[in-house]
Amino acid sequence: MNRQLVLLDSIALVDETAAGHVIVSGSHGGSSAAQFVLDLKAFPLVVFYNDAGVGKANAGIVGLDMLGSAGVACATYSHTSACIGDARDGLENGVVSHTNSLAAILGVSPGAKVSDVVNALCREIDSV
Repeated sequence: MNRQLVLLDSIALVDETAAGHVIVSGSHGGSSAAQFVLDLKAFPLVVFYNDAGVGKANAGIVGLDMLGSAGVACATYSHTSACIGDARDGLENGVVSHTNSLAAILGVSPGAKVSDVVNALCREIDSV
């Protein structure tokens, strides 16, 4: 199976066809957004969200821990680098702001360009 990129302006549109793939979402990384992924029977490899400015009580990034607890790599990109609700902008201009430990294991780190990380993750499986 080739690892593919899935762009979703809203994570509410995610379904099982994203299993094992790389998702870049325009949604915030909050609990309601994470729940859409947790409701799937098979999980994506990694999910990127907009950090939405992080917010009160880390509301914009709480999904990182929720998904990490379920075994899903997750990262956010800065709301100052890409528009909320626009997955393509997140892919093309997003700069990683936060990661869970599983995303870090995949090589996702704060300060990295989302496009660079996605290209590496999608190319990695093709070269095996």
